[in-house]
Amino acid sequence: MKRSLDLVLACIGLGLFGPVIGALAIAIRLEDGGPVFFRQQRVGRDRRPFTVLKLRSMRDGRVTRVGRWIRGTGLDETTQFLCVLRGDMSVVGPRPLTAEDLARLGWDSSAMDWRFRVAPGITGLAQLFAVPGAASSLRMDRAYVRDSSAWLDLQLVAASFACNVLGKRRVKDWLRRHAYAGLADGGIDGAGAHRR
Repeated sequence: MKRSLDLVLACIGLGLFGPVIGALAIAIRLEDGGPVFFRQQRVGRDRRPFTVLKLRSMRDGRVTRVGRWIRGTGLDETTQFLCVLRGDMSVVGPRPLTAEDLARLGWDSSAMDWRFRVAPGITGLAQLFAVPGAASSLRMDRAYVRDSSAWLDLQLVAASFACNVLGKRRVKDWLRRHAYAGLADGGIDGAGAHRR
């Protein structure tokens, strides 16, 4: 069921964002002549490595002008729909991390195997609701793995689309004011969907 939903959402996402990705690719190339895409190896489901694909937002360790805008809207991540079609990612799931990040956080032990039972996602509870710090992200990942459903996925996709259109900061602030409080006791109250 989840894989079927992923394929449908990825095709819709590429249909919607395809022209935007094309325009942004031209803007990135025109700004500094560098490569359009950023590729990096991440750790996926069952700890299998895969290559994530994003629109490039940095050059020589600094965020570019185009990069600042695409990061602020999350449009740099829309190319990850291709990773979903390949089967490396899901539309919704825990954030995909590098092996180095997992080691730094201490998340590379067998005690964390539960986190790798699902495919990493373009968006997810942690990406939308976590406050700074590994503990918050881990709590959100655990809640998602424990309670994932098609209905929760659709709500998180809708919230992520709002981020693309209105900007991450504005939408995340609204979500935290209206929905985040429910996560403190295990649920998202704002949209009424996610509960223990």
